[in-house]
Amino acid sequence: MAVSVRMDPLLERELEAAARLQGMTKSQFIIDAVERALGRKNPYELLLKVREEMGAYDTAPGVGASEPARAGESTRQRVRRVLQARHDAASAPEVATPGPAARKRARKAR
Repeated sequence: MAVSVRMDPLLERELEAAARLQGMTKSQFIIDAVERALGRKNPYELLLKVREEMGAYDTAPGVGASEPARAGESTRQRVRRVLQARHDAASAPEVATPGPAARKRARKAR
C-alpha cells in the first residue's frame, strides 16, 4: 500500500542522509521508524538475538564475536569479514600429515 507524506525539505534531506548512512532506502528507513514507534520492532531484542547468533562464531580461534573490529570497520563489514574467514577455513583443503609408512618411504628415498 502506498502512503504519501509531506515534510519540510530540510527534514527530507536529513532523512535521505540518515537512510544513506544506514545503507537503506528512504522507504525502508521510514518503515523501520514506524515499526519502532508502534512497538513492533524492539532494537534491544534484535541486539540480543544477534549476539546470541554470533556466539556460535566464537568456536573458531581468532574468528568470532570476541574478535575486535578493525579501525573504521562497520559492524556489517566485520560480520562479512568474520563469515568470509569461517567460509575460507571450512573450504580450505585439509593438509594430510604423512603416516609412519609414508615417512619411512621418504627416508629410504633420500
